[in-house]
Amino acid sequence: MGVSALSIGAILGTVQFAFGFFIEPLEEEFGWSRTQVNVSLSIGVVTSFLSPIVGNLIDRIGARWTMAGSILLVAIAFLLRSIMTELWQFYLFSGIMFAGTPGATMLPASRLVLTWFPKARGRMMGIVTSGNNIGSGIAVPVVAGLIGLLGWRWTWAVIGIMLIGLAMLIVLIIRDNTDDVMKEQRKRWAPSEISEQEQSELSGGFTVSAAIRTSAFWFIVIGMTFQQFVRTGVVSQMIPHLEQVGFTRAVAATMMIILAVFAASSKLIFGRLSESITARISFIVIMVLQGIGLTILLVSGDSWIAWGAIVVFGLGMGGVGTLTPLVIFDMFGLKQFGSISGLTRMAVAIPIFTGPILAGLIFDSTGKYDLMFAITIGLLVISIGCFSMARVPYHQTEN
Repeated sequence: MGVSALSIGAILGTVQFAFGFFIEPLEEEFGWSRTQVNVSLSIGVVTSFLSPIVGNLIDRIGARWTMAGSILLVAIAFLLRSIMTELWQFYLFSGIMFAGTPGATMLPASRLVLTWFPKARGRMMGIVTSGNNIGSGIAVPVVAGLIGLLGWRWTWAVIGIMLIGLAMLIVLIIRDNTDDVMKEQRKRWAPSEISEQEQSELSGGFTVSAAIRTSAFWFIVIGMTFQQFVRTGVVSQMIPHLEQVGFTRAVAATMMIILAVFAASSKLIFGRLSESITARISFIVIMVLQGIGLTILLVSGDSWIAWGAIVVFGLGMGGVGTLTPLVIFDMFGLKQFGSISGLTRMAVAIPIFTGPILAGLIFDSTGKYDLMFAITIGLLVISIGCFSMARVPYHQTEN
């Protein structure tokens, strides 16, 4: 599980959270606008279209090889980015990078947690997905320092080389089939023992065709889609937003570290809480926290209140990665978990594509991100409503 957490943190920390540090260097060297740079993030739409394919691949060949191959693809993209000279190359290499992202992060990691730790899935999902925020907390200062020391090109090259090493580690360490679980159960560190009958029950659930015929599936898809504007339209622009309202780059970096720390805590808190009040209710709670945090950030400017807003927002934002697979598992089971999870991510193409572009257009026309924050808060209200109406479908043990 530790290697899975490392993979999530390394990929999302470098691809997403630290991206803000590359925006101004790219603008200065190539003369690109903020919108042009942010289009590279919108190319992440490919992750949504590829997610069903990756999910099906995980169901067929397992998480181990899917994760290793995907990390290698991201590594190659970072290396190619380091030698780019044209805007079209930036977009092409970004597309390659995002093509590897779904298979290197939550889709395979979720399957591993649910296979190895079905009885403590909330707690373990929280621990594994906290790698996202721990990795981000490390990536932000490291990337900022490397850019200052080596420049943006060598920074991307170093990241690519490190990810190649991570892919090799995945192949050597991860085991991902039921036989491995049963063999390891009696070892001191292993998950609590479950019977073969319990394992069989946990492996049951809906097929893809049955899942898409339920109203719960569509409520969850709509709710998750609108919620993702928080990540694509706000988090990716948080560093330039904080700088725009008056914070220095060093202070903005510190605030992002604080956000990452509280987001990591959120994963542990809400992962555990999901075992008591369900993953769906827990998801509603974190969206409320996101809305409160963004509202305070919208009106606080560069006052000390913004620090408190970052804490509240981090507590809300962190739980998304933990609770998303748990909601899907609670609703539809493990039978075709990878395929169903991948399918729910297809609609996320909308915020992935439009979020960064919309944020860039708003900034280019107004010089600030206030309108983007306001739009995102409204979408969160809709998401909360969708999750409130979703209910666990009947006949979960369909074969």
